[in-house]
Amino acid sequence: MLNRVCLRTGFNSRWSIASRSKKTHFGFLTVEEEEKQHRVHDVFRNVATKYDLMNDVMSCGLHRLWKDTFVRELRPKPEMRILDCAGGTGDIALRISAESRRISVSQPCEVIVTDINQAMLNVGKEKAKERQVTGLSWLRANAEELPFQDNTFDAYTIAFGIRNCTHIERVLDEALRVLVPGGRFMCLEFSQIQSQLLSRPYDWYSFNVIPVLGRLIANDWNSYRYLVESIRTFPDQQAFAKLMRQSGFESVAWTNLLCGIVAIHSGYKLSTGTVQSRHRKSEAKFNNRAQPKEK
Repeated sequence: MLNRVCLRTGFNSRWSIASRSKKTHFGFLTVEEEEKQHRVHDVFRNVATKYDLMNDVMSCGLHRLWKDTFVRELRPKPEMRILDCAGGTGDIALRISAESRRISVSQPCEVIVTDINQAMLNVGKEKAKERQVTGLSWLRANAEELPFQDNTFDAYTIAFGIRNCTHIERVLDEALRVLVPGGRFMCLEFSQIQSQLLSRPYDWYSFNVIPVLGRLIANDWNSYRYLVESIRTFPDQQAFAKLMRQSGFESVAWTNLLCGIVAIHSGYKLSTGTVQSRHRKSEAKFNNRAQPKEK
């Protein structure tokens, strides 16, 4: 299926656009940007085989409902070409495929799954094989520098992945670049809880229970401590919506799930022109930066 998608020539998979001299967050730690990339890679390499099981245990199965809601909101159609970034274990891609097959068994939508971590992709490919799901493509790629031509995809999805990226704004820029005019960006991510009543028990559970579960089930305390900390350092709903607008997305909106523990963010590429990354000197800045009403 990948042969139907134009790949960019000269793509460098070694994170060539990352600055080595700047600092960033790895959970609550302050580290070099390059160090974060390696640390995040190690986290997901270590937990890949237990990732889905831990999601079930940590969320008491709620992550399945969140992902179902996310895909229903996307409303995938058979003729669509969809990019699922940071989608390693295939939870979103498999749901998209199933949803589109309910509409047209003979012509499901085209889904390409990318992840920077090969171990996660291997889990996803094996899961698809076990379920006898065909029509999905799997590609190791960095969300900050995608190996696809401009204006390629009808929709871009990323679930519980963008907060692990070193440069969120570059991920958003790349998402906008590869979407066709009229294409939709959708992000499912942990966010900031909106209920004071729930915030304390949520924090207690996050910091005291989740790392213990990580040790018991995945034999990895540190990775799940990082997961909890990364949620607290991720922009809240309004701040993330602002980043989306700054990258050029329009009709920006979000929907809170479970009092804002998780949020679905949505935006559209409405410009008819080619949009190129503001982080490459040879390319132009985005335009058409409207101020949409948030949901």
